[in-house]
Amino acid sequence: MYENAFNKIERDLRAEEGIANELDYVEQTSWVLFLKYLHDLEAERADRAELEGKDYAPIITGPYQWYKWAAPKVDGAFDHNAARIGDDLITFVDQELFPYLARFRQSATSPQTIEYKIGEVFTELRNKFRSGYILRDVLEQIDSLAFNTQEQRHELSELYETRIRRMGNAGRNGGEYYTPRPLIRAMIKVVQPQIGETIYDGACGSAGFLCEAFQYLTTHPDGTRKDIGGGWNTLQARTFYGQEKKGLAYIIGIMNMVLHGIEAPNLIHSNTLNENVMDIQEKDRHDIILANPPFGGGERREVQQNFPIRTGETAYLFLQHFIRKLKAGGRASVVIKNTFLSNTDNASVALRKELLEAAELHTILDCPQGTFQGAGVKTVVLFFEKGAPTRDIWYYQLDPGRSLGKTNPLNDDDLAEFVELQRTRPNGPKSWIVNRADLDEDTYDLSVKNPNAPEAEALRSPEEIIADMLTRGAETAQILEDIRGML
Repeated sequence: MYENAFNKIERDLRAEEGIANELDYVEQTSWVLFLKYLHDLEAERADRAELEGKDYAPIITGPYQWYKWAAPKVDGAFDHNAARIGDDLITFVDQELFPYLARFRQSATSPQTIEYKIGEVFTELRNKFRSGYILRDVLEQIDSLAFNTQEQRHELSELYETRIRRMGNAGRNGGEYYTPRPLIRAMIKVVQPQIGETIYDGACGSAGFLCEAFQYLTTHPDGTRKDIGGGWNTLQARTFYGQEKKGLAYIIGIMNMVLHGIEAPNLIHSNTLNENVMDIQEKDRHDIILANPPFGGGERREVQQNFPIRTGETAYLFLQHFIRKLKAGGRASVVIKNTFLSNTDNASVALRKELLEAAELHTILDCPQGTFQGAGVKTVVLFFEKGAPTRDIWYYQLDPGRSLGKTNPLNDDDLAEFVELQRTRPNGPKSWIVNRADLDEDTYDLSVKNPNAPEAEALRSPEEIIADMLTRGAETAQILEDIRGML
């Protein structure tokens, strides 16, 4: 139902000189969508209060309410006489609307409130529309979208996810925000979160892990909604937690969670690695950790001081954070580049040892090249449980039977066998078990070495190759001589 509206918005934005790429598209669509969502949320709350005979004090007041500046109406029809347009609209947005909304960051009672999220969003974002005529067209399209039912939110979230995926394909920076959803779903199915447990992603990007976990907890495999009764308030307020360093990713993460049905996401805009892991207390820990932390970055020395194993590799710092952020008995699933399993530098060896001793690393999923589009490295997924040390590790070498790429991405069927076999961890052509006692105590090398893979055909010796070439040369010479005789 909403596909045409999104396509029309996209056509409008192509003509906007302030919108340069897919990242700008998602960013600028996000703030307008967010304000329309707030309008619908406030209307729903006001109706509910009226039914209960109570007064409702709106969050956004005066000329900044959606129906006054974005979509003024008379008797349900758009009021062109009252609507700002052109330079007047851009001036209002830049000089009045954004500063008003940004002030909610200071006036909010808590970072967990919707008021604080409003302030964060409009402190971080800047309006990039230069044409008030194009912005007016976009506002009218988004005003036609409704957030009133779960079905409407689901359709909007699907369309928004499509735009995030395209943003991820648009370039390296965009790709940092997008983890293939089939891989996320497989990771969630293995850790099996339950209502009442807390779920955390300290590098949440576009909040794909948290959104998919919400879907897992609220939806049956056939797509129908679960009846979770009193668990709904728990899911809304006390289940999903995330932190994100980058402003654009933080905004997209909030919008993505909102569209999936989480009214006031518990996302914090901060650098997770600024937290000293030795200061983490029991109240700060979580039952489930799902994450794909950025790798290849270089953190400053003062940030490295927050960790017992000091390294400039961002992913290694995040892994230390996750180990300590997990409750005893908690489960984690973390994506990391496969060189972590075998690097011989001191930090890699020390971190592998810590992981094996502090948690039960029970499964390693080896992902094929092309799982992450645009990434030049292979990745693995670590599944571990906090508490007892590692006894043995079940490896699974994912082989979809084709080359993965932009036009041929990973899908849920590719991971179905892994999810099914992980329950019993059998040996097979693509899976095997390594005992902790068999690891090298000096290196703790965890490299993927499939002992069940078919042996490669032995290479021929140079002498055999030369002899074969001479034989073929003689045969060719004889054929040419025979042809000459026929002329």
